[in-house]
Amino acid sequence: GKNSFKMKYAPHFGMFKNSAGEDLIDQLKFMTDQGFTALEDNGMMKRDIKTQEAIASQMAKTNMEMGVFVVEKGGNLANTLAAGTKENVDIFLDGCKRAVDVAKRVNAKWMTVVPGAVTEGMPPEQQTRHVIEALKRAAGVLEPHGLIMVCEPLNWRDHHGQFLRFTPQSIEIMKAVDSPSCMILQDLYHQQATEGNLIDHMNSAWDYIPYFQVGDNPGRREPGTGEINYANVFKHMHGRGYDGIVGMEHGKSMGGKEGEVALIEAYRNVDPT
Repeated sequence: GKNSFKMKYAPHFGMFKNSAGEDLIDQLKFMTDQGFTALEDNGMMKRDIKTQEAIASQMAKTNMEMGVFVVEKGGNLANTLAAGTKENVDIFLDGCKRAVDVAKRVNAKWMTVVPGAVTEGMPPEQQTRHVIEALKRAAGVLEPHGLIMVCEPLNWRDHHGQFLRFTPQSIEIMKAVDSPSCMILQDLYHQQATEGNLIDHMNSAWDYIPYFQVGDNPGRREPGTGEINYANVFKHMHGRGYDGIVGMEHGKSMGGKEGEVALIEAYRNVDPT
């Protein structure tokens, strides 16, 4: 139809509130009308059960796929797994166990994990070992349920001091964890800021990337507002057979309804033909 996309772009709540209003169900209906077939909701774990069930029920009606939510561990830098302390790992594993219940309730398969801050004064290899050990334990929690945590590298311009930054570093960790429940969330906005060379890097990590997020750089807004050639990047992904979610984890270059229309138009412009 006229409102359909080749790729599974996933907006988030609030992105279309000027067009659809504040109500979450109305926002979901608007997304579906515009041709979006997936949703992300970073804060899903913080919502009450009734809201989670209402979201899931509406999404089931329109066959909309649930994308990532974030596994609660106190924030991106907080309770870092790099430190290897029992306390931090326990907080993380508790988050994973609670995430299993939420995932079942909202029909989710993916959850975002950010390992946390670097640990000052500790050798990098030791920190890597600690992260691998923690992720192995978390994979043990998720594997029986067929759920997948996707670990997200973040750039240091916006998130100074994060442990996980680079694609080769992510690959090394995935190989060591060696679990179908532990993969990479490749956010092309972050990776452009950190290392660029997006297509070569995604090719090198292809088998470990079941999930992408996007945003143009600089600014982290819709495609076409920065330096990334998203038409070619999406064409490459589509050509390689990527049929997963592309999370729209970014803002808009303009406010109001017109900014929301421009956002949708931006995706129509870069969607593979």
